[in-house]
Amino acid sequence: MSADEFLRSLFRTKPVESYQRESQESGLRRALGRWSLVSLGIGAIIGGGIFTLTGVAAKNYAGPALAISFVIAGFACLLAALAYAEFASIVPVEGSAYAYSYATVGELIAWFIGWNLILEYMMGATTVAVAWSGYFEKLLHLFGIDIPKYLTNDPFTYAKLPSHQKEALFAFNVPGFLISWIVTAILIRGIKETASTNNLIVALKVGAVLFVIIAGAFFINPDNWTPFIPAPVVDQKGNIHYGWPGIFTAATIVFFAYIGFDAVSTQAGEAINPRRDVPFAIVASLLITTLLYIGVSVVLTGMVSYKELDERAPVASAFAGGGVGWATYIITIAATAGLISVMMVMLLGQTRIFLAMAKDGLLPRRIFGYIHPVYKTPFRSTLLVGAIMSIVAGLVPIANVSELTSLGTLLAFTLVSLSVFILRLRRPDLERPYKAPLWPVVSLGGVAVNVFLIAQARKENLRAFAVWAVIGILVYFAYSYWRSALGKRQEEENCSQP
Repeated sequence: MSADEFLRSLFRTKPVESYQRESQESGLRRALGRWSLVSLGIGAIIGGGIFTLTGVAAKNYAGPALAISFVIAGFACLLAALAYAEFASIVPVEGSAYAYSYATVGELIAWFIGWNLILEYMMGATTVAVAWSGYFEKLLHLFGIDIPKYLTNDPFTYAKLPSHQKEALFAFNVPGFLISWIVTAILIRGIKETASTNNLIVALKVGAVLFVIIAGAFFINPDNWTPFIPAPVVDQKGNIHYGWPGIFTAATIVFFAYIGFDAVSTQAGEAINPRRDVPFAIVASLLITTLLYIGVSVVLTGMVSYKELDERAPVASAFAGGGVGWATYIITIAATAGLISVMMVMLLGQTRIFLAMAKDGLLPRRIFGYIHPVYKTPFRSTLLVGAIMSIVAGLVPIANVSELTSLGTLLAFTLVSLSVFILRLRRPDLERPYKAPLWPVVSLGGVAVNVFLIAQARKENLRAFAVWAVIGILVYFAYSYWRSALGKRQEEENCSQP
């Protein structure tokens, strides 16, 4: 193979028509209607952001201006959501951003996106598992039950605790480990069981969020909003806190809170009418949760000073600081239950991405492409992902993984926005049941906004992300490039030509 042929092979694209044929024979059970898909989106979005990240973002970066950070992150997501919605109507398969990139910008870029979606989904779910462990510990404490620290922390975090809090030589996050396996078991059983469980949890936590906004509004002290945008402060590492730079940094942090609407696109293989309902669910779940996020951020920073927010449990701490201690029970119960649905949808999305990549030969099909004959779920892939998630949640400190997750997601959003632009130029003949409005402003605007947010991330996280990217490229050339189903098919066609 010449150098020119090799370079061309890196950017070979899978025809849209091939994806459309595959959508008719996914092997998955089609059981999700329009509002079940919306519920899955809300289930994934509401959780990590409201219940865990608002404290970090407000206390350390944005101050009372956290609401602006949510608006910025929500706007960036909306541009990407419109692009996702258009693609979902054209390519109604479970591959999400991976499949969209494969159909437009080529195999190498698609692999790279699929690799980064591991950060978004599996590592995102692991982050939430650890957050769930913290809320579960707090919930038990409210009822007078205390678990030893060595059973609720990973070994590295436990080692940093004061000596008087240490009761053992080794630590393991048992709640994080166990909840990972509970979620895995639900996912293995089937999409109907998963959707039903998610619907119940979503109803509970949306009710809790509305309670936070409505009840908290009666305890707002406007003085806590002054100054609304605190003066910028530069730390020893060169990172800027507060001011507009801090607001943008906070936007990259809370961006993790929006991860979920794109997970709806991974359920296209299980949607009853994917070309119509998936685009609707993507946009609807994002708009609903953005309004809720803005409401909560305004209330939290109004109830107590942003400097007093608890980074691990900001919502509960705000109510406690506002003298509404009894509300802590409602919030903690809702958060503990609500984070379960976040894990479910993220793990659901991860296994469906792996399924799409396995169908294309980029991952081992016997593991990631196997569909259980009874449950109609990717059985082996779900077990493997659940096992990895449980071990990481039990043993590894993941305090900064949420920002790495955001970077992987931002890159996926950037390429999906770019891919919509490219496909409009290359294939204007394709039927598009949903077309993103204001083209090309929406597509190119999505690229610009997401690239800008990537540039606002902290330097240490950008370096860690670069290392992750290099590992992914090495895996592609060591395994996936040589086993690509599209590459093999093209080789056979070239050999058959005289």
